[in-house]
Amino acid sequence: MKSFFETVRLERVHELARQLATLEAENVPLEMALGRTLAGDLRADQDLPGFDRSSMDGYAVQSRDSFGVSESSPGYLRLVGDVVMGRAPGFVIDRGECARIFTGGMLPAGADAVIQVEHTRQTDERTVEVVKAVAPGTSVMGACDDARAGQVLLTAGHRLRPQDVGLLASLGVHDPVLVRRPKVGIISTGDEVVPVDRALAPGQVRDVNAFTLAAQVREAGAEPVVLGLVGDDAPALVQATAISLDRCDLTLLSGGSSVGLRDMTRDAFLSFEGSKLLVHGVSVSPGKPFIWVQNGRHPLCGLPGQVASCMVAFHLFAEPMLERMLGREPRSFARFARVSARLGRNVSAPPGREVYLRVALVETGQGLSAEPLLGKSGLLRTFTQGHGIVRIPLGVEGLLQGADVTVMVFP
Repeated sequence: MKSFFETVRLERVHELARQLATLEAENVPLEMALGRTLAGDLRADQDLPGFDRSSMDGYAVQSRDSFGVSESSPGYLRLVGDVVMGRAPGFVIDRGECARIFTGGMLPAGADAVIQVEHTRQTDERTVEVVKAVAPGTSVMGACDDARAGQVLLTAGHRLRPQDVGLLASLGVHDPVLVRRPKVGIISTGDEVVPVDRALAPGQVRDVNAFTLAAQVREAGAEPVVLGLVGDDAPALVQATAISLDRCDLTLLSGGSSVGLRDMTRDAFLSFEGSKLLVHGVSVSPGKPFIWVQNGRHPLCGLPGQVASCMVAFHLFAEPMLERMLGREPRSFARFARVSARLGRNVSAPPGREVYLRVALVETGQGLSAEPLLGKSGLLRTFTQGHGIVRIPLGVEGLLQGADVTVMVFP
């Protein structure tokens, strides 16, 4: 068994996360697919849009009939018909001919371009004056411009965005095969923690972690299952963990993960048959007192009780586990955009840990400045007033004002 509170590096946590299994796939109605994860590659079974179509209102033409025309030297084409929306044209465009067409209409055979209506004038019932030349393909969407039959359009593990849902709809996929959302049991602990609707007595704090963790779980593409508040009571903690093991894929327990007489998380997790301690302590700040006990396919995780530490620990440790369960490479801060900035002031870092510093982004005349938001790990304001996080690597004693940094921006 791993010795108690022997810290490991964050990379070790990610190595262990790679060993987790991807959850099973399920069919999901397309209207519920946003934010969900593809279980396999999406391959086009047809060309899209499937036919050459106009991207403008105007006239379908053979482009060579427009070569050399201008405002001062217009050309004239014979109008042979109108393209009816949603139907294939029943005529062909020959030399010197054109057809009226609207955006989205199918290009008639023989035509290879569309002249915008603004560059034409109908002089009589059968004649169209053209004042601008067009090249082949002008204002035309090709039959394979969006997709070619057999082409891989999205890969397994891709999280669906609104435009991806539209792509599925265009292919006629009404119930895509997606990875099941992980269910995450959330347990809060501590005799000093009370429900959010209760007035505070001296020494008490409200259960903030249950709500912040549930929100983080949803943002990560999983389904939170809030299992309530447990005091510093070993049997109650074991009972809550048992419920999570039965109902969920991952358990997050906040509080009771550091060294101390009242800390029962480790023993509670290890009380279940088949449990194995993988991690207890990671060389990061905040988030050092992290516990990971594996029970079968189910990770049991103890996060710090202080809210800022708990939130950072989720992104560092739990989010990579969820990424792997959803079929992606385990990665901390997976959904955070990255921007470059200059550090607004000197900051120090404790020896033996990599530091995750909360910062506010300020626009200056020289670009973005990352202003450190310093405060104890129990303060939520470093998140509510901040815009992102800067990593100070292990072995670096600090960063100087003006240093180039990468800011991981809160979603």
